Amino acid sequence: MTLDIFDQFTSPTMFGLPLAWLAMLAPSLMLVSQTPKFIKSRYHTLLTPILTSIAKQLFLPMNQQGHKWALICMASMMFILMINLLGLLPYTYTPTTQLSMNMGLAVPLWLATVLIGLQKKPTEALAHLLPEGTPAALIPMLIIIETISLFIRPIALGVRLTANLTAGHLLMQLVSMTTFVMIPVISISIITSLLLLLLTILELAVAVIQAYVFILLLTLYLQENV
Repeated sequence: MTLDIFDQFTSPTMFGLPLAWLAMLAPSLMLVSQTPKFIKSRYHTLLTPILTSIAKQLFLPMNQQGHKWALICMASMMFILMINLLGLLPYTYTPTTQLSMNMGLAVPLWLATVLIGLQKKPTEALAHLLPEGTPAALIPMLIIIETISLFIRPIALGVRLTANLTAGHLLMQLVSMTTFVMIPVISISIITSLLLLLLTILELAVAVIQAYVFILLLTLYLQENV
């Protein structure tokens, strides 16, 4: 049973080749070109104010240097969001349940914010490693602690996204298996079916929230360095 539960997190293969890259390309295949017909569509009318309000909320506290990151941050958020939502469909695969992919997203984006801070204002960037007024005896220890906390940030980004999506998928798998096994007992199967419906709704919310939280934390790191 353990293998069946965790088998959903195994990348499917064809002719010995992993197909995870196809799942990662799926969001880009869903994008449409900016034609006049698309600009006048209901989809564009609904999506534009939502993305505009999110971008304003994230980037208004920053200066003009930080506003240059709006496009890549919003594109990354839509990429993660589409993958999370597509992974909830039956017989699909969710690449964001893999820590390797999430770290591949988190580390380059976090590293770019750090390098920008060292380039634009190196004194202030290095000053974060040592709070003002620190006693001389605690300086080496605090520098080590702040350096470790700095390098833990991308790990926290990747692990948070992986853990939340993995936990939700496991709960849905367990409840769905219980519903299938308890079909002879109608009352219990109805209760577990309702629980599965509630978990599905919750997982939809988690898919949206985790994509937003990932970019929110990234913009907070960026705000410290621009």
